[in-house]
Amino acid sequence: MSDVKARPSKLKFKGEKSKKKRKRDNDDEEGRSGSSKRREEEDNDTWVLPEDAVEIRGPTFILHPLDPSPITVNYNATSGKLVLHSVDKDDTADGEPIKVLDRTPTDVAQVWVVTRVAGSPTINIRTGTGEGKFLSCDKFGIVSADRDARGPQEEWTPVVFPDGMVAFMNMYEKYLSVDEVAGGALQLRGDSDEVGFRERFWVKIQYKYKKEANEEVKKKKEGAAGPAAADEETANKLYQTWGAGRTVLSMGDKKELKRAKKEGRLAEALLDRRAKLKRYITSPSSSLCQSEI
Repeated sequence: MSDVKARPSKLKFKGEKSKKKRKRDNDDEEGRSGSSKRREEEDNDTWVLPEDAVEIRGPTFILHPLDPSPITVNYNATSGKLVLHSVDKDDTADGEPIKVLDRTPTDVAQVWVVTRVAGSPTINIRTGTGEGKFLSCDKFGIVSADRDARGPQEEWTPVVFPDGMVAFMNMYEKYLSVDEVAGGALQLRGDSDEVGFRERFWVKIQYKYKKEANEEVKKKKEGAAGPAAADEETANKLYQTWGAGRTVLSMGDKKELKRAKKEGRLAEALLDRRAKLKRYITSPSSSLCQSEI
């Protein structure tokens, strides 16, 4: 007898087709889905320019294109004071200077958190480090970031210009600006009457907050559009049907309903129509036309 043993195999039924494993394809698919998810997350965290004032929210980067060196508005959590930081030394790896519009935050001290005041175009600007102090301006134009609570002096109204730059107006209808004091030092002031070069800032926000703002605006527009224009047949199907969903229409009264709609008394006219239809529905000589749904 032969010593060769039969090799064990998986039990199969007659006519059953063998299936090939596609582990590699599944891995590739999972890899593609994972990479697309990572790409989407990266896109959401990308710093972009706002196109409308309502988009300014969440983590915010404020930069002024001062010549010869742009400056960022920073907050020093140790001293509790505002710092205008020069970024002329922030170069790329190859030594080339970074363009103003290509700059993004490199330190948490450069990031501010913007929250919107409910029902108002104004915003609150809070520090992203430390205990969360609010940027404020008093009636003398002195700008600081040492308030724990927010009030009228902590409210700012952003104004976005066609070129993408932003100005910030305080409650006194004065604008935030970069001012040069004695000795060449720079500081923020809030007493400018007009918007010029020193009152214009580049503001960057994260893309996910811009997308969120646009979605909210879209929903508000859809809600403001209200219900579709009143249609006699549709209204009758909803509110004036008799047994088994039977609707009754009158061709002669459509003009009257259009006139009532223009005059703002459509609901009253529909009630009158309902009373008339109930009265004449059983009359064979009526001009009403009946339709089964």
